[in-house]
Amino acid sequence: MANMLDYLAWRGDLSLEEAKIGPVDALILSELSYLHFDRLIPENPREALSIRELSQTFLELPKDVQKKRVRSTKDLELLELLGKSGRFGPLGITAARELSDEEREIQFAAITVLLGKGSAFAAFRGTDNTLVGWKEDFNLSFLDTVPGQWAARDYLEETARQCPGVLYAGGHSKGGNLAVFAAAGCSPGVQGRIRAVYNNDGPGFSGAVLEQPGYQAVLGRIHTFVPQSSVVGMLLEHEEPYTVVQSNQAGLMQHEPYSWEVLGSDFVRLGQITEGSRMVDQTIKSWLSELSRQERETFVEALFEILEEADIRHLSEAAKPKNLYTILQKLGREDDKTRLMIARVLSQLVWAAAQTLWERDTEDVQE
Repeated sequence: MANMLDYLAWRGDLSLEEAKIGPVDALILSELSYLHFDRLIPENPREALSIRELSQTFLELPKDVQKKRVRSTKDLELLELLGKSGRFGPLGITAARELSDEEREIQFAAITVLLGKGSAFAAFRGTDNTLVGWKEDFNLSFLDTVPGQWAARDYLEETARQCPGVLYAGGHSKGGNLAVFAAAGCSPGVQGRIRAVYNNDGPGFSGAVLEQPGYQAVLGRIHTFVPQSSVVGMLLEHEEPYTVVQSNQAGLMQHEPYSWEVLGSDFVRLGQITEGSRMVDQTIKSWLSELSRQERETFVEALFEILEEADIRHLSEAAKPKNLYTILQKLGREDDKTRLMIARVLSQLVWAAAQTLWERDTEDVQE
């Protein structure tokens, strides 16, 4: 089945005037934000490079430099196809921002794609592989907002000042959450110019955010898409309806945008998420409901302090056998109170999973 790369090959000759921007286009631009364009793109929209020019510049970089600037090797294929397409190649790209600060516990990145006639698409990057990026995500379990969300709000406001036309926002994973928060948090004047916000398998929010007038004002323009076995997109709370997309992968790998199947100009849509996705969602929500905000914060701080003391800066490093051994050593040296707290929180997760399975089994018997 086709994916967004096939979509580009099929639909890439149609301009946005001939076929307006849609959900697959939004996923493509969201994925584009994962590439590291710092120092390659002018800040001023009047000096913006076209995606075609940027593609040529990027693909002329040494291979080892390219590898450090992409999330996936497929991103290079995506950029090349975008540059060659009549649909995206002429569009301007500007305002590449990247911010990673361990002290402030923020990981933020975004780009703006100029769609013509003053219109723009602000694309927000999801969580990268850095420990600080994942720490910010975990902080959402006990904080109503995190610094990256406010950075996204400010970025969208600035995009609106530079681009006087219709606005779009979107992102994948945490980037989808940032896009929704930015749209909900910006001024009423900017909100009035937003045509659509695309949240591609991004987590939700706390009840305090959902109750804000700004969120309610843009609620009808939020388009949320999740794969059939979504985990990330089910986290926290959503009020907007979501569309289920067919993925050609299994489990957590369905979070990968290149696995989302496309038919014509739209995703392959399904009726509902899988039973497994519902169970994971119910388990996590049940687990978090049993913990106070203080307990969640203490757990997250202790967990990441251990990872930092093990000199782990990227999450992928934690899975290496040598680092796993170091982590276990650090945990063993923690005081009894910390060890007991971590053990208790994890045991509650196991208990929540067992309860969810029991409730599901009971429902099946009753049916």
